[in-house]
Amino acid sequence: MSLLRRWFDPIRSSWFYQKPIRKTVLSIDQGLSIHLRLDDVYSYLTVQQLPQLEEILVDELKPLKIIISSQAAEPPNAMSYLEWQNYCLNDAKILSKQHRFSFDETPEQPTAEALQQAEIILKNTPLRGQDFLYLLEDIFHMLWQKQYGKLRMLHAMASYHHKAQNFPERIFNDDPVLVSYFEIGGRQYHAVDDLLRLTRRLKQQKLLTDNPIFLINHIDWREHLISHAEALNEIQKLDPELDLYIALEDPISWLLLAYIKEELANYYNIHLKVYPLSYHGRDLFDWSLATRLSKRTEVTFTPFCRPTESASMQMAQLFYSVPEDQQIDAIYRILQAVWTEGKDLSYAPHFNEVLHELGVKTLFDQDIRKKLAENDHHCEMKSQPNFPVLELRIAGQNFVFNSLYRVWMIESIFSNVLEEKYKSENDIEE
Repeated sequence: MSLLRRWFDPIRSSWFYQKPIRKTVLSIDQGLSIHLRLDDVYSYLTVQQLPQLEEILVDELKPLKIIISSQAAEPPNAMSYLEWQNYCLNDAKILSKQHRFSFDETPEQPTAEALQQAEIILKNTPLRGQDFLYLLEDIFHMLWQKQYGKLRMLHAMASYHHKAQNFPERIFNDDPVLVSYFEIGGRQYHAVDDLLRLTRRLKQQKLLTDNPIFLINHIDWREHLISHAEALNEIQKLDPELDLYIALEDPISWLLLAYIKEELANYYNIHLKVYPLSYHGRDLFDWSLATRLSKRTEVTFTPFCRPTESASMQMAQLFYSVPEDQQIDAIYRILQAVWTEGKDLSYAPHFNEVLHELGVKTLFDQDIRKKLAENDHHCEMKSQPNFPVLELRIAGQNFVFNSLYRVWMIESIFSNVLEEKYKSENDIEE
């Protein structure tokens, strides 16, 4: 690692962490827009919140600008289109159950004919404001709940009685859109995952007329879903296991591992196992996002020194040089040294310092690259769009999910497992 990067990164990271980014006032000159795709399942979930959101917007942000794209962006993480489609459907089903969105039990992608009919209906309708948003929601219900008969009837009426409208708050284009997102003041917010963050920002700038109540079953950081002693004991007795596949140069790996180890592992008796991945270039990240997540999770994140590929290899060698039953504590210490103390583990004095702390007498002498490649292969088999990848095993069931945005699923799954257990016991008694 270059001397410039080794010494400048901690200074830069400290500056980013202390920078009062939350006090920035976002411009509302371009209003608030929502980007959708009719064939995007996250857009389907999002439109169910739009009438309520627009109702509490200040007049300066009305009407909410609706931008509907006909073009899908390339799937992430080298996933095939089919893999990405299946992932989105399964993920949306989980989100709908957690947050009580309307959703079909057996979702399918809408047909090309249905999508074309829906677009014509929306282009031709003279409805505006709240009336248009309710129509938009109904159209998405028809598309995603296979109500094609209703759609054909509306399409016939729209084609016969109306012509294409030209409203400034309703735009149709072919800009590539991966998943639905909001945009205000040049910033983008994922339409489901960042909805609460967006409403906090709007409230901070006094752009809402009432308190926003969205995603009512959201599990916040360091607030446990299960606190009743008997229920907690039931989960602990099930000995849940959690595998983490992490890119060592990814700061999100540190935030996620630290949060789970400090807050969830002992509390729920989770047996953790970590699988380091080969270098994926994730040291080029969004600094402001990572520092904001650090503050939300209450995991210390500065000053750090971004690992290069050589540093990642040294981190992996340290990890595999300790006994398996000590690896969780070891990876915690290794990532902490990098992401909170600015240690460059490709620099011999820093490496030897951590080596001594871990009590390592003999370094792992097998092929590190081969070991990481094996982990990469197993991780790829999970077909997830982002890192870190998590696999939770409990009560004979396997659950695979990814990223810091889905850590809440751990406790949600525990709650669902308990509910199924109690229901099964009641059925037996009856």
